[in-house]
Amino acid sequence: MPASTASTVTVFPTCLGDIAMPDVVGQTTRALAACGYAPRLARGVTCCGQPGYNSGFDADARRVAKASLAALDRTEGPIVVPAGSCASMMHLHWRELFRGSRHERAAIRVSQRVRELTTLLAERADRLATLGLAWPGTVAYHDSCHMLRELGISDAPRAVLGTVAGLTVVPTAVAPRCCGFGGTFSVRYPEVSVAMADATLDDARVAQVDAVISADPGCIMHLDARSGRRGDTPRVVHIATLLAEAGLR
Repeated sequence: MPASTASTVTVFPTCLGDIAMPDVVGQTTRALAACGYAPRLARGVTCCGQPGYNSGFDADARRVAKASLAALDRTEGPIVVPAGSCASMMHLHWRELFRGSRHERAAIRVSQRVRELTTLLAERADRLATLGLAWPGTVAYHDSCHMLRELGISDAPRAVLGTVAGLTVVPTAVAPRCCGFGGTFSVRYPEVSVAMADATLDDARVAQVDAVISADPGCIMHLDARSGRRGDTPRVVHIATLLAEAGLR
């Protein structure tokens, strides 16, 4: 699709993407471009405020999130978030967080434009399928809690994975179970958090998959760190990373 007719989208990198997983941010923009979108990386953004909000510190969450809100309100097109939990916070909870403040209208405007990454990619799955992507192996897809239970997104990431030749998605208990991260949950209840991660990794190992795929960097960071500590396989990677490994340029 020529650049002049491509749909402009704004990529919100998220804290983890910006600090811990910059490769995922780059892979996200390339995947969007390959699907005919014109991605622009958001500037002047920080955190969506989710950690503070989840802990009950609304005022602190607003103080953190308002810079991102103001920056995103100046952008055009859908706001694409390569993290289910951040997309949920921005799409569903920013309206409540900023209700009654001078930022309320901006929060409503921005929240209506927020889209989780795989939903946009799935809308152009037919285009992805023409790119000759190939990744021979088996994977388990892990649905993050916010993405599945708050946003109701389940089919879109699987449709994206379905465009990759040679890849088989194996149904396992990995899919709907919480990985144990939960942001501050892992700090408050580390023993429970580790046990939940181990259960997920055990399921993946029993299924003998080559990788666990997710669309949420928080889940990936938690499971990958635990896998490294255990000396486990399989790998744990973001869905945008898998597309890059499958040959998306």
